[in-house]
Amino acid sequence: MGFYICVDKDVKVYIEDINPTGKKIVFFVHGWPGNHNYFEYQFNYLPQMGYRCIGMDYRGFGHSDRPWTGYDYDRLSDDIRSVVNTMQLQNFTLLGHSTGGAICIRYMSRHNGYGVSKLVLCAAAAPSLIRRPYFPYGLKSEDVFNIIQGVYKDRPQTLRDFGNMIFFNPVSPAFSDWLFQLGLQASGWSTAAIAKTWLGEEKLFEDLGKIHVPTLILHGVNDKVCLFPLAVAQHECIKNSKLIPIESCGHFLFYDQLEIFNKELIGFLEII
Repeated sequence: MGFYICVDKDVKVYIEDINPTGKKIVFFVHGWPGNHNYFEYQFNYLPQMGYRCIGMDYRGFGHSDRPWTGYDYDRLSDDIRSVVNTMQLQNFTLLGHSTGGAICIRYMSRHNGYGVSKLVLCAAAAPSLIRRPYFPYGLKSEDVFNIIQGVYKDRPQTLRDFGNMIFFNPVSPAFSDWLFQLGLQASGWSTAAIAKTWLGEEKLFEDLGKIHVPTLILHGVNDKVCLFPLAVAQHECIKNSKLIPIESCGHFLFYDQLEIFNKELIGFLEII
């Protein structure tokens, strides 16, 4: 069931609510540059086990409105809070992939984890996607600059190049094309704006220490976007966390190692 929720003045985000009568809720927040459909192979499976799956396209992406502003993590986490309030969600698991993971971390800090009983971080872009003098584990800043410039000059080719680095295992050309089309559904300006957050956002270092719910960290050992040391840093900063390294796995771990990902996720969800 799909519908829209107003999260800001003249801004509505798209929500997909699958199995609304399910007793256990998982709220999915996608990564760049896609939308909630990234999690199709979780949405196919989890509701069969009685879970209610909620996918949100954050502003500028998928079917959501595309305002010119509002792409910082504070505003994006506020959008999640608006959805939580409107849908009256409580005792749910919040799951974020890549930049979506960073947004979820900000939500946990800025909104004190309102309504969240568990957190799942999947290849999360935190505490820093790029290398910094005090954190030498991320991408080179010039790599991100190149992505931003590529979005402005040739967004389709930039997304194609990104698609070529997100898997460790081969995928079919049809699947690759499907992911590519999901990325093109976003606006160019929102695609660039989110990429810019990777350069300037440093508060995530502080945010991690404010997470106090059980947290599962799933991360591909062969991730070329959010390098594996990011997951180690997350685990060290979040007190009640469990890190699962996934071997032979890249950035899109929820498909690259689909069976392992779903097994670990469900095992965590089933813990009382």
